Amino acid sequence: MLVAVDHVQLAAPVGAEDLLRTYYVGALGMTEVPKPPVLAARGGCWFRAGAVRLHLGAEADFVPAKKAHPGLRVRDIRAYADRLAVHGARVEWDENLPGHLRFYSWDPVGNRLEFLEPSPGE
Repeated sequence: MLVAVDHVQLAAPVGAEDLLRTYYVGALGMTEVPKPPVLAARGGCWFRAGAVRLHLGAEADFVPAKKAHPGLRVRDIRAYADRLAVHGARVEWDENLPGHLRFYSWDPVGNRLEFLEPSPGE
């Protein structure tokens, strides 16, 4: 029986760890989590914010997905979008999900992330 999502894995080019840290730690405000040594040898990095866990795995022939993405719930979405923009991250608002405020952002290697919050009064 499924009880929760433990983490979401995204891919990244080999050697992109420092770029990823600038976005996931600097812009998103996540904390980097040390990988177990046997997995750290493969490259990539793991991040966490509360119960949200994102793993970025190194992939030799990396190509970012065009549609696939994690959907992340946030509080105070407008302030969060402003935070990302201040850090130089692309923020693209989308009004096509009834009952929600929503925007997309892309990490430095092209992974798309969706950020959403129920609209006030929902």
